Parts: sequence; C-alpha cells; structure tokens
Amino acid sequence: MPDIIPLELLPAGQWARVDQLVGDDASIHRLSEMGLRHGIIVEMVQPGSPCIVKLMGNKLCIRDANLFQVLVQPGAEE
Repeated sequence: MPDIIPLELLPAGQWARVDQLVGDDASIHRLSEMGLRHGIIVEMVQPGSPCIVKLMGNKLCIRDANLFQVLVQPGAEE
C-alpha cells in the first residue's frame, strides 16, 4: 500500500488517488460538491498555495488549506 501524503506535497505532473478529506463538515462538503472526494484520481498541476489540480477533466484551485487537509495515495493514474 502506497504512503498517504498531504495533497500539497504531491509534485507537479504526478497522479494520486484521494484517500481522505479531513476538516470541518462545511469545508469537506464544499470540496465534495466540486468533485474532490474519496477515491477520485487527481493530477497535480501546481503544488503549493494556491494548489491547482486536475480532476474529471477540470482544473480546481484549492485555497484556504488551513481549513482542511486532503490526503492522497501517490502513483495512481487515470
């Protein structure tokens, strides 16, 4: 089983599977509505803050990372 790391540590161009979303219910719900949920495959476009990922053919810019944490399993590919 691959290591679980915070999304912001995923290098640009690498794919990962979302393992867990940690944070307050409102933030987790908002992320889920945007498509970021357990099991989804994401590609890191720009690590850091803001963090930009590709998922389901769309780009998602994630800010306010202090409100939640996205944990991923690196190495997954779409």
